[in-house]
Amino acid sequence: MTCALWRRSVVAIACLAGLATMASAEGRQPFYVLALSWEPAFCEGFPDKPECRAETPGGFDATHLSLHGLWPQPRSRELCGVDATLKAADDAHRWQDLPEPELTPATRAALDRVMPGTRSLLERHEWIKHGTCYPGRNADTYFKDAVRLIDAVNVSPVQAFLAANVGKSVTTADLRASFDAAFGAGAGERLRIACKDDGNRRLIAEMTLGLRGDISAGTSVAALVAAAPPTSAGCPGGIVDPVGLQ
Repeated sequence: MTCALWRRSVVAIACLAGLATMASAEGRQPFYVLALSWEPAFCEGFPDKPECRAETPGGFDATHLSLHGLWPQPRSRELCGVDATLKAADDAHRWQDLPEPELTPATRAALDRVMPGTRSLLERHEWIKHGTCYPGRNADTYFKDAVRLIDAVNVSPVQAFLAANVGKSVTTADLRASFDAAFGAGAGERLRIACKDDGNRRLIAEMTLGLRGDISAGTSVAALVAAAPPTSAGCPGGIVDPVGLQ
C-alpha cells in the first residue's frame, strides 16, 4: 500500500491512515487500491506540467476522473524484482530513465485517455513501483485492467455527479452515495477522499477505492468493491475544481 502520490504529498498523509485500515483487514486475499485523481485540482499546484498545460474546459479530464494508479496491497508489495538502479531512478523522480512499459497500441491509446500524467511519464513510475507486483507481471494486462476499472467508474453515476457539480462544493457523504448508486449499497464505505488546500479553498483531490478479488478474471467493480473492507471517509468534502487556475 502506498500514499506516496506522484509528487502529490499534499494528500499523502490524508490517505495513509485510511489505506492502512483497509490493508489490515485484507488478510491473504488479493487486495488492491484504485487511486483516482481529479486532475484540475492537481493542476492547481503544478500548472507547468505538460498534462496541465494541455488541459481545456472541454477535455475529458475536465469532467471525468483520471487514473493515478492501481496498487497491489499490502504496502510492502512495491518494486517487485526491480534492480537497485531503477529503484534509485524512481525514487529520484527520474522517470525518463525508467523503461517504457510494453503496451499494445489499443492499451496505450486507452491509457493516454484516462491518465493525463502519461505526458509526464507517470505510467513508467506506476509500472515499476506497482505493476511489477501485479499478478502475471505483464504491463499490458496491468494497465488494461486499470483502464477497465476507471472506465466503469467514469460511465457511472459517480461521473455524472462530479460533472454536474464542477465549480461547486460537495460532501464526502454525497460522493459515497454516488458510489452506492453506481456499485451497490455499501460501496461508498470502501471509498476514501483526500483534499488539498488552494488558498482559501478546499478541493477534492483524490479518491482511493478498495478492491478485493481477481481483477484480471473480469470480476465486476461492484463485486470487487463489495468484497473489500470498509475504510474511513477522509476529507469531509470540498470543491470539484474546474479547469484552469482559480
